[in-house]
Amino acid sequence: MPPKTLAKTAKTSTRKQIVKQVGRTKATPKHPSPVSDTLRRFFTSLCAQIDGGHFNNAIKTCDKILRLDPHDEDALQTKLFLLLQTEQYGTALMLISDDGAFAGYDFEKAYSLYRLHRESEAVDVLGVIKEKDDSDNRGVRHLEAQLAYRQDSYQTSFDLYNQLLDTAEPRSEEQSDILTNLEASQKHLDFINIDFLHVLDTLPSSLTSGLESAPPPQPLSSLATALAVATVTSNTRAEDDSARKVNTVRKRVPAGVVPGVTPPPDPERWLKKSERSTFGQGSKRRRGGGGATQGLVESGGTAGHQGGKSGGTGRGKKKK
Repeated sequence: MPPKTLAKTAKTSTRKQIVKQVGRTKATPKHPSPVSDTLRRFFTSLCAQIDGGHFNNAIKTCDKILRLDPHDEDALQTKLFLLLQTEQYGTALMLISDDGAFAGYDFEKAYSLYRLHRESEAVDVLGVIKEKDDSDNRGVRHLEAQLAYRQDSYQTSFDLYNQLLDTAEPRSEEQSDILTNLEASQKHLDFINIDFLHVLDTLPSSLTSGLESAPPPQPLSSLATALAVATVTSNTRAEDDSARKVNTVRKRVPAGVVPGVTPPPDPERWLKKSERSTFGQGSKRRRGGGGATQGLVESGGTAGHQGGKSGGTGRGKKKK
């Protein structure tokens, strides 16, 4: 059997070797994964996020892909349509204008301008699209009809929606949208062409005869308008204040009380009687035997006789 000192030395040397080997394995750096593997992992996450409806997270994943490959067409196109889906039309328009990869995305540019209420610019972009492509593009015609409706060209909008309705698939979502927009255009046309004239016919002839020849009303100057508005406002406020005062006075006076005749109530009526300032005033205090009860008053002799009896014995007799 070896001595204990040799066994301890062997154990310590073995431990040192193990620690050195572990330290070497931890210190070795990991090789970075290639860019292609990272992009593949990002695209897998992007597909899962789009399928799950997490569009904001999908936009962040597109930004990560574009940091690795700024000219990736799939990532750029996906980001553009995600921005349109999340109604970030300003950001989508900036992306189309800044990046040269979106040279052929004029329709998306026109749609973003339409949603940003920049109708004149959207009409110009639609004109460029029609010059480039003479084919029948249903998306362009839909957008053109919506722009015409927003610019109060209801007849043009009505005609375009009728053309789209003739070629739409029956019982489809597109047909339902076309019918809704067609009805709105028809109502505006009916008001302009029929309802407005009927209302004019109901007016008396003394008014309608002079409508066409009467000059338009002259707008007041800014100073006169301001003065008129200030006068009306001040008068209205004065009337409101007076009405409020009358109402408050009527509400605060209780029933059966005549202002100026009925004495005012005691201001200390909410305090206890012992805490009021008038407590104890005017009351006569009892002196002497004020606390004696009513009954027979014994004479002095009887009291002395009873006292003598009690003083002789010192104890009272017990009652049987």
